[in-house]
Amino acid sequence: MSPVDARALASWLASADDRVLTDLFAARQVPAAPGWNDFFDAAEALLESASIARGAALLSRDLVAALGDAVATGGSVAAGPERDSLVARAFVRPDGTPYGSVADAWPALTTAATTEAEREPAARPATDAIASASGTENDAQLAERAFAVVAALADVIHATGPAPLARTGAGTLGASDRRRLIELGAADDAETAEQLVAIGAEAELLRSAERDWRVTADGAAWLTRNTVDRWVSIAQHLRDALPPALRGSRGEVLDAGEWERAYPLDPSWAARARGLADRWRAWAIIDAAGRPSGWSTKFVAGGPVDTALLTDLLPGEVDRIFLQNDLTAIAPGPLEPAIDARLRRAAKRESRAQASTYRFSAESIGAALAAGEDAASLTEFLRTISLTGLPQPLAYELERAAARHGRIRVRANADGGTRVEADEPLLDTLRVDQALRPLGLVGETGALVSRSSLDTVFWMLSDARYPVVAVDADGQSRVLRRLRLAAAPEPERPRHDDLVARLRGARGTDDEAAWLVRELEHAVRARAVVVVTVRLPDGAARDFVLEATGLGGGRLRGRDRAADVERTLPVSSISAVRLP
Repeated sequence: MSPVDARALASWLASADDRVLTDLFAARQVPAAPGWNDFFDAAEALLESASIARGAALLSRDLVAALGDAVATGGSVAAGPERDSLVARAFVRPDGTPYGSVADAWPALTTAATTEAEREPAARPATDAIASASGTENDAQLAERAFAVVAALADVIHATGPAPLARTGAGTLGASDRRRLIELGAADDAETAEQLVAIGAEAELLRSAERDWRVTADGAAWLTRNTVDRWVSIAQHLRDALPPALRGSRGEVLDAGEWERAYPLDPSWAARARGLADRWRAWAIIDAAGRPSGWSTKFVAGGPVDTALLTDLLPGEVDRIFLQNDLTAIAPGPLEPAIDARLRRAAKRESRAQASTYRFSAESIGAALAAGEDAASLTEFLRTISLTGLPQPLAYELERAAARHGRIRVRANADGGTRVEADEPLLDTLRVDQALRPLGLVGETGALVSRSSLDTVFWMLSDARYPVVAVDADGQSRVLRRLRLAAAPEPERPRHDDLVARLRGARGTDDEAAWLVRELEHAVRARAVVVVTVRLPDGAARDFVLEATGLGGGRLRGRDRAADVERTLPVSSISAVRLP
């Protein structure tokens, strides 16, 4: 590392704005609290080969080309946006000249990237082969895919609300929840399940909380929107999440076929780019060949979605269903989201397509009543949306469920536990039910008590198909919501603010003197031979060629090679240090 380069970079860092520094440290992947004491430490660290390699991985193709040309020709990057970006990332000086350490590291970085690129064709997925075999998809086919993927993501959100999805340490879905989503019909395979969760997280419908994926408030609201609005909101999130190198100056998106080459020095980028493109294909923004769907043409160019065209191509939503004597309900088309959500509370959906089937049962109706539905209002809701009236068998099930509902009452105890009240035969049943053993129910006069919370006891009894109702201290029924929303994230403070403040505080009033001491420290550590220029009392300057051996008490010690004597020089009198 050239001391001249380090000094020049330290001076630039000291003069840069705080925002420029925090952006630089983020781009160079600097830890939040490195062991830096001042800007000189920062400059030396940024010019190390490992830091240069980390920063180079985030350079776009245009920046790599501009910097590569300057290194190859020994010149400078031409004035313009490329130079400004490279200066801000500490790869070149303000005049566009690459720092020496960057020029030295560049050949190895580009060679490694070329070697990795040569391996890529064998690792490519079959997407290109599919596109060439089938040709581009028409808009009708893409609209069918859009409808299916919106419905699939809605199923994932519905499933995650009451029972968060387990998240492994690597960030992937737990095996049991992958199976759960497949069994629910939300995904055909594990890969699709992972992709849907990734899209939901990208769009902030899901958020990781400890070891779970949970629905956010935005996710719960998204379920009430119509299909077109659902599709558009996700597409906008997917576009906004693209890395800068995939977007043009006017907001347009680079052709999908170019994405893998956007960051040529990042060995992990090609796989990430394929993942991003797969999400765009899955969401029907582009087809298998990378062509935008008709309603996405302006969107990919940086404009809005053509919602009129998308609406025309998607099947229309309906607000009526057929209720049948076998306790099933058939929707003759995609149900309006609000109706679908309420119907799912009282019936289990058995099939998902443009015409979906739902099945009522004593258990499903009881679960709806436990979750806060009222028997009378539920009956009225079904009468309102039914094209066939309310069949007698379903009316009977509603009446029977309403009669049974509330036979078990649970209320919170003062000690944080729960009291379970029912008639004695039902309490006896609860005592011996093995499924309820985790609650640790203990008998009291006319009741059972548990140390578990009210919510835990209530939902375990509800899941075991018992007619349970939660009540308050006055005996009035209360509604417990099972939807476990993810907590709102804490506002993020830029992780390098403290570092910048510390570097600012360490900066002295005399940068020249500070840098001189830094050069002397390096010389002593390396036992280097240096030329030291000393100001004499009469104002003259004299050079001494010394092998630096010590520094302390404001004095430099070293062996004078010419006179073969040990000299001690006051640091305050030294005006310059250079290599012989």
